[in-house]
This record gives sequence, C-alpha cells and structure tokens, in this order.
Amino acid sequence: MTKAEEIRKEMNCHGGERKPFVFLIDFQMQNPQIFEIDDSKEVIFWQIPQSQKFDNLPVEPALKYWKINPVSFEKYKDGFDNVMFHIHNGDTYLLNYTQPTQVETNLSLEDIFHVSSAPYKIYLKDKFVCFSPETFVKTGNGKIYSFPMKGTIDADIENAKQIILNDSKEIAEHNTIVDLIRNDLSMVAENVTVEKFRYLTHIKTNHKNLWQVSSQISGDLPENYNEKIGDIIFKMLPAGSISGAPKPRTLEIISKAENYERGYYTGIFGVFDGKDFDSCVIIRYIENQNGQLVYKSGGGITFLSNAENEYDELIKKVYVPID
Repeated sequence: MTKAEEIRKEMNCHGGERKPFVFLIDFQMQNPQIFEIDDSKEVIFWQIPQSQKFDNLPVEPALKYWKINPVSFEKYKDGFDNVMFHIHNGDTYLLNYTQPTQVETNLSLEDIFHVSSAPYKIYLKDKFVCFSPETFVKTGNGKIYSFPMKGTIDADIENAKQIILNDSKEIAEHNTIVDLIRNDLSMVAENVTVEKFRYLTHIKTNHKNLWQVSSQISGDLPENYNEKIGDIIFKMLPAGSISGAPKPRTLEIISKAENYERGYYTGIFGVFDGKDFDSCVIIRYIENQNGQLVYKSGGGITFLSNAENEYDELIKKVYVPID
C-alpha cells in the first residue's frame, strides 16, 4: 500500500468517526501526512479562517531586509519554450510553470509565519512556511466549494482592475481553470455551479499591492460525505489551478520543463473539525534547503503567454503579505 493510499484511508476513517484532524499532502502525493488536531502543534503551526493552532511569540519580529535572487531569465525561458512547444503541439492548453528563487531575510521561517497576513498560514517546523490566499476546497451545509485563483496584477498600475479583467490571455486562462475545477468537483458532487465569476481580491505585500482574480464554484455533496473525505480530496489532486489541463499529460510536461522538485509547494493543507473541512493550495511558499531559503512561485502559461511577462509575474509573487 502506498503512503497516499494509507493516508486516504485514514482520512476516511477519521471522517466517519467525526474525529478532527489536520492533513498535509505534497504535490506528487508521495509524502502526505495526517495529524490529530490537538497534537498537530508539536509538528506544524497553522491558521485557517475559522481556527488556529500555534504558539505566540513574546515579541513579533520586524522585516528589516528582503533580498531575492530569482533564476535567470535565460534559464526561465528554457523551460518556458519547452512548455510553449507542447502547447502548440496540442499536448496541453494550460500549464502552471514554476521556478525557485533564493531569498535572504532577517526573518526565520517561524518569524514569517507570525508576521504574514493571509487566510491560510502553515509552518512545518524547520521545513517550510506558507501564507496562502487560495482555498482549495471547503465544505458547509452539505455543499463543497472551490475558489480557483488565476490572474495577478500590480494594484498601483493606473486602471489595474480594468486591465486585468479585460486582458485576453488572463480571460482565457481563467476560463480554462474554472472549467477544469468545475469538472473536478463534478467527480465528487452534483449540481455543480459557478456562483461568482472573476471577482477581485486585494493583497498588500512587503513591497507592493496586488489585485488577484478568483471565481467561486459549488456543488452538492452526498449525505455521508464525511466517510469519504480522503476519497474526495485525493480524487481532485493535484489541484487544477497549479497543474493545468489536461491534467495527466500536463503533469508529465511540468516535470521535464521545471527540472526541480516542488515538494509540498502546490500541495494541499486542510483541517477537518469533525463536521466540515477547509483546505488551501500551498502557494506563497518558502522552503528551507540546508539553511538556504527558497521561495517557489510561477503562473499559468497559455498560447497567448509572453515569456517576459510571465517571468515578471513569477518575481512579483515573491513577497510576504504584511499589513
């Protein structure tokens, strides 16, 4: 039995017993983890909109410096060109292409967990920190919801809202992701509906303000869905917004084009409270690699994508959201 199969069954079991738990699933589903909710703080600090488990710092640290060293444009473009070849060949029509950026800062991963402001925050001790703005799926009142996020722009640009909402590349990319997530939800729910389409969310970061574009999709769950939480989650992985479409072939292309391990980046974190669960996509992510902090970021590539613009978006996403 694989580790993923083992964790999937354990999630089903806990859900059937209505036993609260926390789960963490990496992008390739090779190292998923599950924790009893009261014991989770020993290994992982976390915060979601409804609850949290972490120790407070006696004094909140300040961000004094933040220096980034992204991959060169030449290296980025090698992978980008590989992706575009496959897009024009018809192998994929949307692919989330990511790359690592080395970061230097006075803050530790735990410090960043405490000072960052986001709907979802995770700190796997000494491993990584994540401050994610993106819900994967959540449940409530017998329904399942997803909020795919695609489209980012500097909020200080004149007419930024109109530019991002009218950009043909962004529209095509968002349409594709909404369709993909709608199909994913249809595998586990009925009456799937797009309730809100392309609405804007404002994010304040340590160096600029951003607008991000999201949609809201929902579906009706079966009555005994709590007994199948593991089945529901794993059936939809990896998340469409950080992989692409069609999924199986796109995942093969990602592995060759990126040429690095995502690890828990673009995986899933979630909490089941005994009745409902809430989960996020692990983006806005910094990892400890033998003492070197590495920020992983990227964006969706379509046939309309431009390498310079996509490289710029990758760098814009290397931030810490601080109020």
